[in-house]
Amino acid sequence: MNPALARCLLAGALALLGVAAGAATHRVQPGQDLSAAVAAAAPGDVVEVQRGVYRANLVIDKPLTLRGLDRPTIDGGMQGDTIRVTATDVVIEGLIVRNSGASLKEQNAGIYLYPGAHRAVVQHCDLAYNLFGLWIEKANDVRIEGNLITGKRDLASSQRGNGIQLYNTRRAQIIGNNISFVRDALYIDVSHNALFRGNQLHHSRYGTHYMTSYHNVWENNDTYYNRGGLALMEVREQVVRGNRAWGNSDHGIMLRSVQDAVVEGNIVAGNNRGFFIYDVEYATLTNNLVVDNVVGVHLSAGSTRNVVEGNDFIGNREQVRYVGARDETWGARSGNHWSNYLGWDRDGDGVGDVRYEANDMVDRLSWRHPSMKLLLASPAVQALRLVGQQFPVLRVPSVVDPKPRMVPTHSNWSEWRGKHFPGQ
Repeated sequence: MNPALARCLLAGALALLGVAAGAATHRVQPGQDLSAAVAAAAPGDVVEVQRGVYRANLVIDKPLTLRGLDRPTIDGGMQGDTIRVTATDVVIEGLIVRNSGASLKEQNAGIYLYPGAHRAVVQHCDLAYNLFGLWIEKANDVRIEGNLITGKRDLASSQRGNGIQLYNTRRAQIIGNNISFVRDALYIDVSHNALFRGNQLHHSRYGTHYMTSYHNVWENNDTYYNRGGLALMEVREQVVRGNRAWGNSDHGIMLRSVQDAVVEGNIVAGNNRGFFIYDVEYATLTNNLVVDNVVGVHLSAGSTRNVVEGNDFIGNREQVRYVGARDETWGARSGNHWSNYLGWDRDGDGVGDVRYEANDMVDRLSWRHPSMKLLLASPAVQALRLVGQQFPVLRVPSVVDPKPRMVPTHSNWSEWRGKHFPGQ
């Protein structure tokens, strides 16, 4: 090893050991001044807060750990930010953080990570009755894990803040949080290379309101009882895998102006529109279960050159609502399953012998005359559907699957029936 490099490494190691050796633990008890204890702590110290209620608007301007013992409460007194972090390498854990101010102009938050608060960790906290739960701005490599976040639920949705707001960040990890009664549970803007995994996003306007952010992973999240579940807009190179979007009053998963995304293994159930796909190209949608939605997929605005294979479309009142000038082929390689497919499989290979068309004459008539849906299972309507297939002059551009699968991939699909938005 180069001697100069060795000396630099040794000096760095000794410096780290010095910080660790010099780190102190300060314990704060009820009745003591928490702000003064944080201000007096040295970089690298630990401030432990015993159970109690502490009225404070904390500013953490040095690397330290703020740790709650037996769930103490930090109360912002309905003004400003309850905790403001301006330093790198701050850890906040085990606290109840409540009662920020309510100024949307000042972006009041339970915890506000200011620009430069890189590598912050907020874990196992309850953030209650704050305007924004966490506002994270120009802070990279943050980890937000295992928190319970609820907003100012008595305010109108437009007057609330978001549960977690990410702006201009990189490599954030948002894991295992439960977020509700806010405007949007996760609001993501210009934030790249992030991981969103295992979050519960519910009872808000959008589970995720997300735009102009690239190279992110959405995995194993539940989004339900919102207006919209996952709304991914103007983004590239996303992985959307293993999520469950159910019982949302509008869409389950919105893909708008999306390129080069992988959308696989998701369950979209009981929404008004399962997938809303608008201006999407070069995406791969595989192994998704789309079940019991009013409209399974709403497809429009030139969404083409996508690979759609191995999905199950079951029990949606309209499987696909398609707006386009020419046929769009799905399932060219291995096909998808369609529960309203009327064809047959004479050779028993598991693939229908007649292609599936989503927007046939019966579908169009049912859009114009909704009461006709009461007759969809009748022999007369099924005969009308077959007549429409025999006379191409009556057809309009449609989603076409040349290899419809006779059996669904998801054997447990019936478990997802009936999960509708309350009152619908």
